[in-house]
Amino acid sequence: MAITAAMVKELREKTGAGMMDCKKALVETNGDMEKAIEYLREKGMASAAKKAGRIAAEGIVESYIHAGGRIGVLVEVNCETDFVAKTDEFKRLVKDIAMQIAAMNPKYIRREDVPQEEIEKERAILREQALGEGKPEKVVEKIVEGRLNKYFEEVCLLEQAFIKDQDKTVDELVKEHIARIGENISIRRFVRYEMGEGLEKRQDNFVEEVMSQVKK
Repeated sequence: MAITAAMVKELREKTGAGMMDCKKALVETNGDMEKAIEYLREKGMASAAKKAGRIAAEGIVESYIHAGGRIGVLVEVNCETDFVAKTDEFKRLVKDIAMQIAAMNPKYIRREDVPQEEIEKERAILREQALGEGKPEKVVEKIVEGRLNKYFEEVCLLEQAFIKDQDKTVDELVKEHIARIGENISIRRFVRYEMGEGLEKRQDNFVEEVMSQVKK
């Protein structure tokens, strides 16, 4: 199939990848746009993995204050150079990460950060739940591991679904930017404050509230 400039432009607009990369992806997938997008994603993830070990000591500390001052977030995201740290694309990424933390309230950045004691406690709870549901003993451990993965998806920032695009995780979002920018990017630390945290108060849907701010 002949690859046209219009096809390359469309793929570039959808993925943000370079023109030559888009052309190659379309050639490799015989002009199939969806397969080309997947091709670029896979290549980008592989490229990001190679950069993961590089030192990222520059970056920015971003803040996000939810409307009315009820939730506040500070997050430090690192990159390799001061030049990238000052780009609009990097700043938008960090702002999105801050909003993700405000909306989804993760406890850790990655599953490796979760204390083993907490993991074992959660595993014991999940095992009791499975047994209480009458699940056969021989499949309980498999069920527990599956539910434990769900637990990590809730409490670990990188494993959460991205609030602006539920089809990708925060980890995938970061890796897409690594592939596009060409530098390693690392979420180093964050802190989240919620007004009256620990005190008895009504429950609100903060995801909906934060997303309403995104749409404005």
